[in-house]
Amino acid sequence: METEKGAVITADIASFTLLSKVDQQKLLETLTELGRPHPFEFYRGDSFQIYLVNPSESLKLLLKLRTAAKSIHQDSAMPIADIRASIGIGQVNIPVTNLSTATGEAFLLSGRSFDSMTKSEERLMIQSEMPSINPALRVIAYFVDYLLKQLTSKQAAVVYELLNDHTQLEAAKKLNKSQATINQHVQSAAWTEIEKLLEEFSSLTLQLE
Repeated sequence: METEKGAVITADIASFTLLSKVDQQKLLETLTELGRPHPFEFYRGDSFQIYLVNPSESLKLLLKLRTAAKSIHQDSAMPIADIRASIGIGQVNIPVTNLSTATGEAFLLSGRSFDSMTKSEERLMIQSEMPSINPALRVIAYFVDYLLKQLTSKQAAVVYELLNDHTQLEAAKKLNKSQATINQHVQSAAWTEIEKLLEEFSSLTLQLE
């Protein structure tokens, strides 16, 4: 059977039922749009899985998903919803035509890690098939999760725009805020640190190629 390196995100939407029906639909549409460039599948209503051919893109995509969820209801100071997810990186049996029947190490790692999170406070785990880089991936996951848990709804909205490669000025126009306000949110959201963690993740995943 032919294989290739890939990354699998297994996730669900935390506190999804606490959102209004309008916000639920809006969030599902946003998550679908973000996942659409890749094999993407919802199951059990608020759970989903995404397969990425390029593992180095997986953490940034997951951060987009999480900040989209955390910013969905900005009338509330603190976010209502969030994304709980695991990333598995490794070999995948190809072609991947149906995520529910797809196989390979990346799917196994992602699924097992996700299942282990059910009773913990963690909302992000990353595991690869290369034991030598897993300690570093765990540290990155821990700090990314810590930073994202601290975000307010408004900070999450700003980080979401930056993750989509918009400038602070573009984010200000999109969110109808002053550039000074956007800059304040950028600083308080620890965007510089988030960028560094994404860079470290990309460097590590290149070792798997």
